[in-house]
Amino acid sequence: MIEPEINKKKQAFLRWIGARLAQTLLTVLGASLLIWALLPLAPGDPARRTLEAMGNDNPRPAEVEAMRAELKLDQPLPGQYLTWLGRAVRGDFSVSWQSGNPVSEEITKRLPATARLAVVTLLLSIGLALALALLGASFQGRWPDAVARFLTQLGASLPAFLLGLLLLQFVVIRFGVGRVVASGSLADVWLPAFCLSLDRASEWAQLLRAGLLDALNARFTLTAAARGATRWRILWRYALPNALLPFLTVIGVGIGRLLGGVAIVEVVFSWPGLGSFAVTAITARDLPVIQGYVIFCTLTYVLASLLADVAGALLDPRLREREAE
Repeated sequence: MIEPEINKKKQAFLRWIGARLAQTLLTVLGASLLIWALLPLAPGDPARRTLEAMGNDNPRPAEVEAMRAELKLDQPLPGQYLTWLGRAVRGDFSVSWQSGNPVSEEITKRLPATARLAVVTLLLSIGLALALALLGASFQGRWPDAVARFLTQLGASLPAFLLGLLLLQFVVIRFGVGRVVASGSLADVWLPAFCLSLDRASEWAQLLRAGLLDALNARFTLTAAARGATRWRILWRYALPNALLPFLTVIGVGIGRLLGGVAIVEVVFSWPGLGSFAVTAITARDLPVIQGYVIFCTLTYVLASLLADVAGALLDPRLREREAE
């Protein structure tokens, strides 16, 4: 009787994963429809702009019509969307109206710098959040807790671009640490990564501290304390694992938000990544680049959220059983 019940729960959990995958796919399709709508709603002729980007500064009407046919812009709107979606699935977002190069090449060229900045930012955010949350929970109501809460409130309220400007003025220009124009290398990543990580670490630390305090007041931790376990052992062995699930969820959501906020910091530090490239494209109304960047951010956000949900369900049997019901 036990084995059939276990198989039933596994099948229900697999159905839940399938439903989450379907929900993710629908989200991406809905976002793609909104992103594609930028093109027909934008002023100007995309066919002419594409020809100009390819070096034809004064295209003839016949050339414009030929390009419209090639881009399927002479079809009804549903056909245009399906054509664009098929190309987007293959990574083809046409050419940049600024450089004339394929958008996929432009994104690929700048992706390593943005990925390097995002990974270092994520690691710094997690490390700072864990340190501040554990410090506050270990010394609840005492001065280390007050210092940790002050730092998290300050970090959450300080805009990243303002912190970046302050770091450039006092750390880079006055003390000569780092570069005004970053090269995109690992040696230059720490200052922009710190700017991006501070508000995220502050928000995550507040959430994790609250979870740790709830776990410390739970019956199982009180029982462990009655048996002589030290506060640090209780924190690491009992409280932290139980407080990690909501922490993992906000990390998954934070990855998507990270790519949205990275643009401003990349501009401040002249970081040669996707964010600064997207800001330049927005200024120049380079719609193919904007579409490619937004699709990339959307995919990253929904996939990170999906992985966080699945990881949480796998780590917590109670959540797994609830999702399987």
